[in-house]
Amino acid sequence: MKHATPFAAICRLLAASMLLSITAVLSACSQQAEGSPAMPARHAVNVELARTSHGVVHVRADDFGALGYGIAYAYAEDNLCMFADSLLTVQGERSRFFGGDAHATQRVGDEYGAASDFIHLRNEDSDFFFKGYLDLAELKAGYAAASQEARDLLAGYAAGYNRFLKDNAGHYPAACNKAAWVRPITAEDLYLVIAEKALHASGEVFAAEIVAGAVDGAVKPEAASGTGSRLADTTFMRQRLDELSSSKLGSNALALGKELTDSGRGILLGNPHYPWTSTDRFYQAHMTVPGRYDAMGVILGGIPLVVIGFNHDVAWTHTVTTAVHFTSFRLKLDPADPTRTTYFMDGKPVKMTSRKVTVDVLQPDGTYASRSKTFYFSKQGAVMVKPDAGMVWSASAVTVLADPNRNNTRLIDQWIGIGSAHSVHELKASLDKIVGLPWVNTIAADRSGDTLYADASVVPRVGADKFKSDCMLVPPLLTFDGSRSECGWGRDGGAPEGIQAPDGGPWMIRSDYVGNSNDSYWLTNARALMAGPAPYGFSPLYGKTGVEQKLRTRVGFSQLQDELAQHRRFKIDDVQRLAFANRVHAAELVLPQLLLACKGQGDAAVQSACKALAVWDRHAELDSRGAVLFREFWNIASKIPNKWGKPFDPTDPVNTPSGVAPTAMPAMFAALKQATKELQGMKVPLNARLGDFQGDIRNGVRVPVHGAIGDIDGSYNSIHMVSQLGAAGYRNVAWGTSYVQAVTFNDDGPVAHAMLVYGQSTDPKSPWYADQVKLFSDKQWPVLPFSREAIKRDAHYAVRILSE
Repeated sequence: MKHATPFAAICRLLAASMLLSITAVLSACSQQAEGSPAMPARHAVNVELARTSHGVVHVRADDFGALGYGIAYAYAEDNLCMFADSLLTVQGERSRFFGGDAHATQRVGDEYGAASDFIHLRNEDSDFFFKGYLDLAELKAGYAAASQEARDLLAGYAAGYNRFLKDNAGHYPAACNKAAWVRPITAEDLYLVIAEKALHASGEVFAAEIVAGAVDGAVKPEAASGTGSRLADTTFMRQRLDELSSSKLGSNALALGKELTDSGRGILLGNPHYPWTSTDRFYQAHMTVPGRYDAMGVILGGIPLVVIGFNHDVAWTHTVTTAVHFTSFRLKLDPADPTRTTYFMDGKPVKMTSRKVTVDVLQPDGTYASRSKTFYFSKQGAVMVKPDAGMVWSASAVTVLADPNRNNTRLIDQWIGIGSAHSVHELKASLDKIVGLPWVNTIAADRSGDTLYADASVVPRVGADKFKSDCMLVPPLLTFDGSRSECGWGRDGGAPEGIQAPDGGPWMIRSDYVGNSNDSYWLTNARALMAGPAPYGFSPLYGKTGVEQKLRTRVGFSQLQDELAQHRRFKIDDVQRLAFANRVHAAELVLPQLLLACKGQGDAAVQSACKALAVWDRHAELDSRGAVLFREFWNIASKIPNKWGKPFDPTDPVNTPSGVAPTAMPAMFAALKQATKELQGMKVPLNARLGDFQGDIRNGVRVPVHGAIGDIDGSYNSIHMVSQLGAAGYRNVAWGTSYVQAVTFNDDGPVAHAMLVYGQSTDPKSPWYADQVKLFSDKQWPVLPFSREAIKRDAHYAVRILSE
């Protein structure tokens, strides 16, 4: 970093010590930088910080700077070690404290985990990626164009975090007490934290290839040995995106409108399936600036704003979209440039830009070794190298990753806009105006009984026609011709350059229902399949239509259809029941035929398995006996090709495919026999009670957990365990149902039932470390207090004032 001017240094010291108000410090520093006279302080910081049952935080402040101050202080109380550790990742300093060959901190026992589920690199490579790929100067420029509220919020957060460090020095949790890496931060560190969240479905997916594209010295062209018929891995991009949605992120969302609800008001179910232990944990918070912003729900990691939740009139949630949030471009290089860093655009040479970064690596003897790499960028994006996919930096060409979320600084303003909306129509208008959501759909319901689905995520402006043109060079790699401007991303009025305007993407507002479980926008409402405008539909980057849906998606709509068939109106407890119905849809689809065919099987192991499955309730409840056997069987059987008896019908995506094809039956029984033998070898009863073999251990206490895998077996309540099945069962939850909320409205405001399944804190000594796991196990839905009166009536209400 450049040396700060004396005035800038003074500003930072003032902010850290809170001698001026957050807003006044920020205003004075920014105006002085522009040559304008500094404004005097307006008022001191005065934040009301309350807690209710289960440690839910309620922050009330007069402005966004003080609001950020309060939420940071509370978050540090509960998650200091995890957050301080994760800051090292985005700062590119993991190697300095933990060594270059180590990886980000994983949870071990009851200690915190600070590893991301989206990037798996040794510390040195991780440091190079974040230092090389994130450009703080560009992020600062982006936030300079953001709202004053957004900037105040982040400056306030830094000051509140630093206040906590000062107040509690020497008394941090044991995992990080007196650790040198627990340090004060600035708003710029928050810029990096938020930038990292934006990259989950783009830059971080290809972090290894971006680091491989950086060079230690001069660029040395490689032979294009990976091209032509020798390509081995052209599908790696698609595979990684599939892995992202199937084994790292997922969510369920259902919004019911006035046509279906008993009250005539909207009901929302939000159930993100997120990690239980990583830096992407949720945190329950209620954040209020009277007369301006009043939202409750959860913040994500260090993002200091409610990202999923509700206000007085609207409830919303997000699901990971099937949209692709990047493309790649192949650049034609200028042979006259021996450095191979000049490319052609419309026949004219353009020089790449570069960023040289240095990483300090802790050595075994306690000293540091400095290592450097240079990253190169075209106007489209960062150089990336993966030889086995044909992505080499040859004498004639190189590939770059075009990532519209790399410098997306609109996230804070977007969630301010969402949390301030008074209807789904206002919420949609905010999505269209700001275009800040990086990789999620939005599903919402409001008090008037309208519902919304919108994929307003940051998607490159690449129409379907361009996919059919000669601009497309390598379809599996989404590689377009980077030497012609006509092949670049387009421009929509009202949207940032190169990004699809959300109003031209998939969305609908309805009064019956919308839902999503991470499949395509196509099946948002089974009564009105959405295909997009003629003749080509929406951009292929938004996802596929007319394709088989995941079993988790199907069971969500199937159980909704079953309820609708009873011709009764929904209440909030009906939605809660659907969230934890724990049907295992794969069993519903295959067991009728499989058990019938069992009668002809002479194998003793198969007969024993069939008897156990015949009396199983086909659910994943704690008392379900046979669920373990079916899971192990289906983990094998789901991979059987051509297994379905009734093929997929694009006019009936909820109910097809189904049944077992006669030709697949031998393979089914072979899988059942294999699973049976494995359970018997571990001495796990075939009729084992699920709750005895699936649980999460906190402070030595095991809590049984209901739910099944999700996409594979068709459980709406998705739970992914850390370990495979052993004699003691499945040990600890890795990710799945995390925060779950059911929200509707009455005359007084929102009526919200919600839980943060894994609890508020990562500190095993905190009273809020394990308390909500039991709530989840027992399917108890706490009622969240929203009004000031309800907050004060809470049995565990406690309040204090943070002031400076």
